[in-house]
Amino acid sequence: MKIHHLEAQAALASLNTTADGLSAAEVARRFAEFGPNRVEKVAGVPLPLRFLREFTHLFALILWVAAGLAFVAELADPGKGMATLGFAVLGVILVNGLFSFWQEYRAERALAALEKLLPPKARVMRAGQVEEIVAAELVPGDIVLLGEGDDIPADCRLIEAFGVRVNTATITGESMPQGRDAQPSLVDEALHSRNVLLAGTSMVAGEARAVVFATGDHTEFGKIAHLTQTARAPMSPLQREIARLSRLVALLATGLGVVFFVIGQALGLGFWENALFAIGIIVANVPEGLLPTVTLSLAMATQRMARRNALVRHLPAVETLGAASVILTDKTGTLTTNHMQVKSLFLGGEYATPQALAASAEMRRDYRRLLETALLCHGLKATGADAWLGDPMEIALVRMAQAAVPDFQALPKVDELPFDTDRKRLSILQSMQDGLVLYTKGAPETVLPLCSQVVMGGTLRPFTPELLALFQRAQEDMTEQGLRVLAFAHQAVAADYQREDLERDMVLTALVGLADPPRPEVAGAVQKCFDAGIRVIMVTGDHPRTALAIGREVGLIRTDQAVVVNGEQLARMSNTQLQLALDAPEILFARVGADQKLRIVTALKRKRHIVAVTGDGVNDAPALKHADIGIAMGLSGTDVAKEAADIILLDDNFASIVAAVEEGRAVFDNIRKFLTYILTSNIPELVPYLAFVLLRIPLPLTIIQILAVDLGTDMLPALGLGAEKPDPGVMKRPPRPRRERLITWQLLVRAYLFLGVLEAAAAMAAFFFVLKGGGWHYGEMLGHADPRYLVATTATLSAIIVAQVVNVFLCRSPRDSLLTTGLRGNRLILVGIAAEILLILAIDYTPLGNHLFGTAPIGWEVWLFMLPFAAGMLVLEEARKWVLRRWMR
Repeated sequence: MKIHHLEAQAALASLNTTADGLSAAEVARRFAEFGPNRVEKVAGVPLPLRFLREFTHLFALILWVAAGLAFVAELADPGKGMATLGFAVLGVILVNGLFSFWQEYRAERALAALEKLLPPKARVMRAGQVEEIVAAELVPGDIVLLGEGDDIPADCRLIEAFGVRVNTATITGESMPQGRDAQPSLVDEALHSRNVLLAGTSMVAGEARAVVFATGDHTEFGKIAHLTQTARAPMSPLQREIARLSRLVALLATGLGVVFFVIGQALGLGFWENALFAIGIIVANVPEGLLPTVTLSLAMATQRMARRNALVRHLPAVETLGAASVILTDKTGTLTTNHMQVKSLFLGGEYATPQALAASAEMRRDYRRLLETALLCHGLKATGADAWLGDPMEIALVRMAQAAVPDFQALPKVDELPFDTDRKRLSILQSMQDGLVLYTKGAPETVLPLCSQVVMGGTLRPFTPELLALFQRAQEDMTEQGLRVLAFAHQAVAADYQREDLERDMVLTALVGLADPPRPEVAGAVQKCFDAGIRVIMVTGDHPRTALAIGREVGLIRTDQAVVVNGEQLARMSNTQLQLALDAPEILFARVGADQKLRIVTALKRKRHIVAVTGDGVNDAPALKHADIGIAMGLSGTDVAKEAADIILLDDNFASIVAAVEEGRAVFDNIRKFLTYILTSNIPELVPYLAFVLLRIPLPLTIIQILAVDLGTDMLPALGLGAEKPDPGVMKRPPRPRRERLITWQLLVRAYLFLGVLEAAAAMAAFFFVLKGGGWHYGEMLGHADPRYLVATTATLSAIIVAQVVNVFLCRSPRDSLLTTGLRGNRLILVGIAAEILLILAIDYTPLGNHLFGTAPIGWEVWLFMLPFAAGMLVLEEARKWVLRRWMR
């Protein structure tokens, strides 16, 4: 038999222990056998290997190859600047890898480890003596002594219990404290047994003695933590897209390099001259600035999200959240405040609110005993002027009464009939100004039968069967609203009372309904999710009625056709049935366990959804880890949940998710914008090499000048595009399809065949304009140090930069006119353009710039020659957008 099925003495015997505890020798033997009471972490990826991964992904490998080719070319034909190119590309790899590693390492170290949730100390009975030990030293068979406010150090079976109530929210998701006793339990799972205390939970009331039956990894806490650690984090959509882009770029660059190497050989070019040409083709088609630009753009987005109370632990999570199509949200502490409140009162046959009671002097007088019961009938301990330790429900009742009678002065308590799971009520005998009064509160089914009278508007009336039925219907109505209902009663007691006469012929005062209320901003946030086409599904360990009531209150449930699936029903469903059940327009899950939440995530991912999961408890951690995006609560969240999450809400506010989704969607749009910008310049970098081979002219642009564009002038404007504010309508459109690519054919056609061609025309025109002005004639091959050649290549480079200055404004929107997007509104773009202009001027007009990039100063007439091409590019792109807007109406 399982330990929770046994009687207390049989449970002790099954663990070969006694009520006096284990001997020191036996403790040492068991510690050697079972190990310390802590959750052992699964060995993760070693730090050096994680560091190396930042330098060995596909895009980094492409850059390694490009750097290697540059060094090979330098060895074969020294003095052409190829070594400078190689070192520059290595610098890109190093800086990007270090930045990515540092960003994630810093976030990882900022979070606490799993063991922090376990209490550091525990009181035990060993060999008949009470000792305080480190919780990690507990072994199966130890007798632990527990009181109000204690954390549970291991999985224990109660052997003595006095008024025990436990907060199990971190393990089961229950929002209400649960009563516990030492009687044998008939349920199958220890997780739901009334005589079991679970590691990671806490005692909110009562005193207990319990025997430890599971420690460390064998506890329910340990099993959930193990699920979290063994769940493999999936690749984010952005990571998949960058990997796809890397393959595309590698194939395109290598393919073009090989094709034109063959063409060069056919045209009779020398081997090393042809190899230099092929390397130039490859370098021109590899956007070296893409990876650092993406990384820095994501990093800037994390800073913006941090200002909106969302801490990002993993950079790709920024964009993934923007792609989310389903949010699975916990209830307690996520949709709700995790603080109990009195929501409704049933007084004298009518409903009232706590606010109405506090505001009405007449009601306060008529129902004085209700307020006195709330203030006196509890097991709380005061920890300050207005701070209490104990059951959250009792704290809520005290606060309600304090709002109505803030200056109440209590007299000494005379006697107490404690709460237990059989009585389901607590009674306190109090000395009052008018004599002894017994105050009672508890479950209506145990209090109502003890009452012979009821308070009805300031008068006492017999508690007839008709009135009993009236109060029972009110109890049912309040329960259907998801409220926890308590009955309040009182009894005048004679000074020479007999204890057995207490709790007889009492006066029923009221029914009180309590709930963990939703956060006030959640309803608006849920509506924004609906507007954005994001489905929100509640998954909770709480009671189905409570979950349904909260769902209706925050707007998750809007019809009477909502499907409510509990843990037992879910356990009986096959994977196919679960996937089909998720097709219901409105569905929520209640009384589910950690493994079941993980199942729901898996089913949604099979349905091709991008799944975000919110949560705060240990029970949420496996699903947080397995989801596309895990979102933990920063204030109320457990360390285990934070460790598993990608994003942490610093204010525990569900509404912050909406702001984070908005930023995430903007990131995807912005990456497309700067991809268009960066890829556009590939064409004016490629065309000079084609002209060099096919037209047999001097090479119009050197490789080091290509690098000046990709890693120099383009970087800051591209970052400016990455920092664009979200479009006003970004949360009014549905999530992008899972198969939608970062780079589409429309983007490539616009960048390569339209904007890129216009820039290439401007660059080649400037090159020939300078050559013709210098007396060059077709067929004349110029030396690398020829002043005419240096000025001509400088003109080519400068024309590309001028076109890119215009292009950055054109790329702010793929369809909206520049008149709509404007020239202002993004300070980083303006700073980037200023830096771009200063950099090209330094390259063109300073000795250092001339030496490093093989340039020479150009005259003002060259700049004037470029301007019409930049203006033409602006006019033609505006015309394209105008046609597109008309066609898309």
